[in-house]
Amino acid sequence: MRIHLSSVFVDDQDKALRFYTDVLGFVKKHEVPVGKDRWLTVVSPEDPDGTELLLEPDGHRAVKPYKTALVEDGIPAASFAVDDVNAEFDRLRGLGVRFTQDPLEMGPVTTAVLDDTCGNLIQIVHSN
Repeated sequence: MRIHLSSVFVDDQDKALRFYTDVLGFVKKHEVPVGKDRWLTVVSPEDPDGTELLLEPDGHRAVKPYKTALVEDGIPAASFAVDDVNAEFDRLRGLGVRFTQDPLEMGPVTTAVLDDTCGNLIQIVHSN
């Protein structure tokens, strides 16, 4: 068994697609109309057949309170592996990305947390 799909709830699929592709560097995998929304996934360009991230609309009544609570408590909605958190932090900050946690060594890992502009905090991490 392996993870095939994970999702992050977004407040605007177009804005999310731009952020996750143009800024974070993922590539679009699927875009299928589903009513007024889309089944919209992105993948790592390093593993195009790997785990897909669904940019899922946050329209369900349970989602907004959930997202708000996570952000208020500083809890990331997802965690992405990078080769070097400090280098990625510098690159993303140079693109105007807002971080809620600067790079921090925590034992065997270094992490940082960014705002995805779509209502989520996202953690980036590498093993030390």
